[in-house]
Amino acid sequence: MVDRNSQLLKGVLDMCLLSLIAEEPSYGYEMAAKLNDRGLHLVSDGSIYPTLSRLQKAGLVEGYFVEADGSGPPRKYYRIVDEGRDRLAEWSKEWETLQAGVSTILNGGEHD
Repeated sequence: MVDRNSQLLKGVLDMCLLSLIAEEPSYGYEMAAKLNDRGLHLVSDGSIYPTLSRLQKAGLVEGYFVEADGSGPPRKYYRIVDEGRDRLAEWSKEWETLQAGVSTILNGGEHD
């Protein structure tokens, strides 16, 4: 049986990561921790990195390396670019519309 929560999350992970990056440049593991702290416990590093790569290829974020404190390897950080901010605004509007529609359906046709 397919885990319904992970399937729902898969559809909005791009938007969630882009929103986190819009708050401040971050690296993958840091984003996984932030998502977990905010209640999205199903997100693994294995799903974050391909999504970040897709966002970068789409021209919504750019990656850059920062030397780690101490002896660790450099970390790849991501920052949002103007096109990413525009896309995030579009996705946020679409999400609000979708969320309102689903809520109405789940409430038996009653608007919140």
